[in-house]
Amino acid sequence: MEGSFVFTSQIVIAVLAGIGGQVLGEVLRIPSIVFLLLFGIFLGSDGLALLHPHDLGVGLEVMVALAVAIILFEGGLNLELRALDRVSGSLRNLVTLGILITLLGGGMAAHWLSEFPWPIAFLYASLVVVTGPTVIGPLLKQVSVDRQVATLLEGEGVLIDPVGAILAVVVLDTLLNQDALPLDIFSSLLLRLSIGIVVGGVGGWLLGVLIKTGNRLSEDLKNLVVLAGVWGLFGLAQYLYSESGLMTAVVSGLVLRASGLPEERMLRRFKGQLTVLAVSVLFVLLSADLSLASIWALGWGSLGTVLVLMLVMRPLSVLLCTWNSGLNWRQKFFVAWVAPKGIVSASVASLFSILLTEQGISGGDAIKALVFLTIIMTVFIQGLSARWVAQGLRITSSEATGAVIVGCNDLGRLLGRLFTEAGESVVMIDTDAELCTKAQAEDLTVFRSSALDADVLTEAGIESLGTFVALTSNGEVNSVLAQNVVAEFDPPRVLAMVPKTTKDANSSAAKKVNVAFMSQIPFKAWNESLKEGQVKLGTTTLKPSGLAFHQAHLQALIRSGEFLPLLVQRRKTLCVADSTHDWQAGDRIIYLLRDPRPKLLKRLSGDSSSTRLSMETLPEVEEIPLNAIETLSRS
Repeated sequence: MEGSFVFTSQIVIAVLAGIGGQVLGEVLRIPSIVFLLLFGIFLGSDGLALLHPHDLGVGLEVMVALAVAIILFEGGLNLELRALDRVSGSLRNLVTLGILITLLGGGMAAHWLSEFPWPIAFLYASLVVVTGPTVIGPLLKQVSVDRQVATLLEGEGVLIDPVGAILAVVVLDTLLNQDALPLDIFSSLLLRLSIGIVVGGVGGWLLGVLIKTGNRLSEDLKNLVVLAGVWGLFGLAQYLYSESGLMTAVVSGLVLRASGLPEERMLRRFKGQLTVLAVSVLFVLLSADLSLASIWALGWGSLGTVLVLMLVMRPLSVLLCTWNSGLNWRQKFFVAWVAPKGIVSASVASLFSILLTEQGISGGDAIKALVFLTIIMTVFIQGLSARWVAQGLRITSSEATGAVIVGCNDLGRLLGRLFTEAGESVVMIDTDAELCTKAQAEDLTVFRSSALDADVLTEAGIESLGTFVALTSNGEVNSVLAQNVVAEFDPPRVLAMVPKTTKDANSSAAKKVNVAFMSQIPFKAWNESLKEGQVKLGTTTLKPSGLAFHQAHLQALIRSGEFLPLLVQRRKTLCVADSTHDWQAGDRIIYLLRDPRPKLLKRLSGDSSSTRLSMETLPEVEEIPLNAIETLSRS
């Protein structure tokens, strides 16, 4: 009874501390692993001594193995193969050449700076070649960098974990069996990867078939069937060859995602919750077993070893692996800076420490201490500074430029030309052949297809452009298109011209969609006026003095039905005007002025004694001919 109580109390304390760390991370917008590490050390033997993970015995090893399998499966399940195509070359290089660079550089640094023997130094390096989706995922949710960078970092975190863990096992086998030939070492690595890919691929496909044909199963039971299936495949691969189960978990997640399950989102949510729980408990338990004295005993050379990994080997790896990629230097800099280590490094290091001690080989505690020092430094330095670095490099998704415009009608083409002349990338999408031809004649990039096709949107570059706006003549279609884009890609700014209130206004996707220009816009009337040349294009800049009056004045002009704000240029960002009219001092508003009545022209040109709707009261009014849009360039 006493033994079971000890086991139960350890798990309960770890769960409470772990979830508490997750809550603090969410509230304070700081990577939760920071609090998990601090809580684990505080509750461990060097703190309050409430947690003693070694009391769990072999149960800790079992928990680590099964939890890591779920973490890697969830990572594979969340990877989008379509998105990986855009960074496939760089990703392949990071998972192959990048590992080799880190292994060699980390091993030499650990030997020369930390004074580890060569075998122990390379064993350490093999443990820190991974980055870790458990840290990268939450970090990217908080930082929100552009889609291409996020995809590369997420893909690396998921795919490099099993490869790195298998590499570490091979290095450990080489250390324990120093008579092994290089061919045996290579074949061992290749065999583990092959078994993992085959078992994961076949097993993931069978799981997909089972879930799609099991119509009588409830959604909750299907989630549990997948959980049981993942652990079953993991156990089978481990039985066939030790440590091949890690690759099995990732591949099965990738294959199951590609099978197109109707319940995919619910499954991903369930596995995401399990992953959060697993990461929380494991990090607290593993850090509670860490001896701070062993870290101090490493000396200053250990700090140099970690800094070499962070500031020399990682940038060198990224530079070589992304040499011919489409990434700019800002994106490469961020990828080089963000490489925090995660749960796989911590768990495998803890297991290796036990195995080396059992084999009578010294150095197990030193390896574990240096790995945890690496985790602490990378998480605290890189994780906490990632937001500032991204903002300084201007690669956050909120600063993404360019637009995907659905609808090649007159208003859509005008908007496209305005973005283009401002130096931003524009892609037009429409199914109407005649309208597409007109857009092409105006030197606009056009896709003649449906914007509901995710492949078309991906090819159009929705993942790297900042704005999506649906401007078809059908308001309900615009609403569906916008909500679909939010669910699939979630770009920074999503707008739709929706004349009427949609039925799904309370859905989470609908809440992220803004109404373009203004609500209840007479779309056909404005298009007709554009076609007949009955509009004037102008721009005005709001000054701090008299700002409230100018804002009210513009609102009155909008209510007149003859004034349409198109774009708002705020600092260096060009945005489509929306119905909120949240304008600030310094905003440059590009507008259309329609005048089917001669008296309105007279009134707006200065004869406004009765209506007070004179454009003369607006600061810096500039009328721009529709055939001279280049004057709006932000150069």
